[in-house]
Amino acid sequence: MDNPAELKILIGMHRAVNKIDGKTIKIVKQYGLSLGQFAVLEALYHKGDMTVGQVQEKILSSSGTIPVIIKNLEKSGYVTHKADECDKRKCILHITDKGADLIKQVFPENKNMIIESFKNLSDNEKDELLRLLKKLGK
Repeated sequence: MDNPAELKILIGMHRAVNKIDGKTIKIVKQYGLSLGQFAVLEALYHKGDMTVGQVQEKILSSSGTIPVIIKNLEKSGYVTHKADECDKRKCILHITDKGADLIKQVFPENKNMIIESFKNLSDNEKDELLRLLKKLGK
């Protein structure tokens, strides 16, 4: 039985993302971070203070893993949290200077790896891929 093009495309997309994620894991592991911890630090560094829910949405994490990730980042001194003044049920996360210093080292290395991973595509192919992915996501 032949798989339709749609299934082949989805499998190809997953394989490409998994390959890049694997390379990211190797990079962040050298700094003592997990992929989830890196994602949280990167989001807070580039987007600023956010609630736990906002961070979870940004990094596409499940609700079950985020408390553990945050707890471990706090233990390491990379993030702090405080109650939201408008809604005491919510928690605002803040990256510390120590966390910012770390992400300033890790992020450029990961960014360069991602750029290198796309070197086989021309600029036009990258533009077309981006356009198609946006169209698919609507």
